[in-house]
Amino acid sequence: MGAEAFARDGFALVPDVLDAAECAAAREEVLSQAGEGPGSRHLLSLPWCQRLAARLRSAHGLDTWIPETHRAVQCSYFEKSRDTNWLVALHQDLAIAVQAKVEHPALTGWSTKETTHFVQAPQQVLEQLVAVRVHLDDCGLDDGPLRVVPGSHALGIIDAARAMQLRDDRGERACPAAQGAALVMRPLLLHASSKATGSSRRRVLHFLFGPVQLPYGLAWAFAA
Repeated sequence: MGAEAFARDGFALVPDVLDAAECAAAREEVLSQAGEGPGSRHLLSLPWCQRLAARLRSAHGLDTWIPETHRAVQCSYFEKSRDTNWLVALHQDLAIAVQAKVEHPALTGWSTKETTHFVQAPQQVLEQLVAVRVHLDDCGLDDGPLRVVPGSHALGIIDAARAMQLRDDRGERACPAAQGAALVMRPLLLHASSKATGSSRRRVLHFLFGPVQLPYGLAWAFAA
């Protein structure tokens, strides 16, 4: 998918970003740090994750989508299987992890997750962000892959009622991926996922890349 299609649709699937050995090594690192469970949001504080983020920034096929001025600012781990299973309703990713709470009328939706402050980022920040979902396992249609509404990232912040209408009007596209592939997307892209119905495990590292500087006195909780 070229730059024009990515700008139009808000997502692209890049195959073979990591090889099988790199996926296995990442799974071992996650297991040693996060243990068995549905996920973790603190991985970017760990040296191995910082090294992987640097690897992604220069990986063939991803360097097209990640601006040279961007840095990794978050990495979350998600595991889905028949035993560790959930669905995700249609939404946009609006929250970012920051060092400290800042009082400003433009900053809303504050929360704390795993001791880290999160805030709904201003739209001008959200429009710059690039998410890279690295698949550590094959993710077929029965493994709860992401489903996206193409082009919805270009419509700003969307409320729940309009989100459902947009999905009805535009349709959604499932994004199965092979092990080692990366789904690159704009966080403002409407997306959802169903529960897994297959017998395999779907493990994903979700990296977020953004500009070094944030407005309103905010600072990223982590940056690599």
